[in-house]
Amino acid sequence: MRILLSGGAVAVVTAAIALVESFVPVLSLGALYVFAVLPVALLWGLEYAIPVSIASMLAFNWFFLPPVHTLTLADSRNWFALAVYVVTAVVVSDLAARSRRRAREAALLAHIARTLLERGSVASELQRIADGAATALRADAARITLAADSTPQAGEIGRPLEAGGRRIGTIFLRHERRGSTAARRHVLSPLASMLAVALDRERLEQDAVETEALRRSDSIKTAVLRAVSHDLRSPLMAISTAAGTLQQFGAALGETDREDLLETIVAESERLDHLVGNLLDLSRLQGGVVQPERRLCRVEDLLAEALHELGEDGRVELRSGGDAARVSVDPGQIERVLVNLLENALKYSPVGSPVEVTISRLGTEVVVRIEDRGPGLAHDELLRIFEPFHRGASSTGTHGAGLGLAIARGFADANGCRLWAERGGLGGATFVLAIPAAAAPVPVPA
Repeated sequence: MRILLSGGAVAVVTAAIALVESFVPVLSLGALYVFAVLPVALLWGLEYAIPVSIASMLAFNWFFLPPVHTLTLADSRNWFALAVYVVTAVVVSDLAARSRRRAREAALLAHIARTLLERGSVASELQRIADGAATALRADAARITLAADSTPQAGEIGRPLEAGGRRIGTIFLRHERRGSTAARRHVLSPLASMLAVALDRERLEQDAVETEALRRSDSIKTAVLRAVSHDLRSPLMAISTAAGTLQQFGAALGETDREDLLETIVAESERLDHLVGNLLDLSRLQGGVVQPERRLCRVEDLLAEALHELGEDGRVELRSGGDAARVSVDPGQIERVLVNLLENALKYSPVGSPVEVTISRLGTEVVVRIEDRGPGLAHDELLRIFEPFHRGASSTGTHGAGLGLAIARGFADANGCRLWAERGGLGGATFVLAIPAAAAPVPVPA
């Protein structure tokens, strides 16, 4: 079929020249055969483009150059035209081949990333990844090993897979074809980076499972596994991608691009640090190792410290019953509860909308109500909102990992407090913290 289409392209151009031959100098019409050579070169490469260029020259000579109906090539201009067609075929087909190769490489890397993120262990996917790499690297076969002391088999050439200055493994290629050097440069480094991220993820998963087995806590196991499989993946991949780009193309990047990549690394590192800190707090809480150091204090003072830590009290409207609300709690832990609740309310409230905080004494408890004007909570979310990694139905990926409220509930429980959510009267959500009132009065400074 390709041969017929290639011949048809030559025939179509020949017919077009025949139609305009009487109006245009015939020698200038030979350039029209480029319209036969170019499509063939783009679609099928040199294997078909060079014969089409030769056939174009012969057809032009046979039908239009005197003496017609002969294959004489005595005129040097005809030889020059043939050379132009051949060079055009070579250049265009080479550019097209590079474009197709880059597309295959990009598709391969995207497939590998999806495979490593969605499927099982790295070891179970290595052969499938190696088969795709063999096609992109123009080799008959390939295999990937993660062992440090692997040796090549007969007919294989080993290529190291390195990322971030460490050896990830080796890819062994069998019968590499010519022209695979550029493909190796474009494929091996990103492939090593993705394998490194996947291996790190597996290592974290294994550590999480071992930790859970030691502590015998299903809740810790679930929390850490969710973090590893979902919330750690995005910043790790962003850091790895940005660092790999800097390592591979740093000298060729502009100043703005380098600054953007460095900002990405710093921001995602801070995001990871914050997430890891939350995970440690959550594991301590669910492991039952948090011991409050109780002191007598006023809830108003705890709220003031929480607002100072947030650095934003202009949107918070505080209403108090007037009497000093005295409680016996761990100030640092309850401040953390209030910070997380206020931060959540400010985050989900529209810009410029206030968050109302009310302190009141109800029986033996001091009650703090924090009411926002955000999207609110559905009825079935009032309890689930305090589960680790659970985010409301209206939340987006920019609202964190879903640990803040779980940590707030944990510290509240550790201090003998109650924390629950209600559907707010302002159209948003209300979080209520009930703290047992202290029997002893707060000493009044002289």
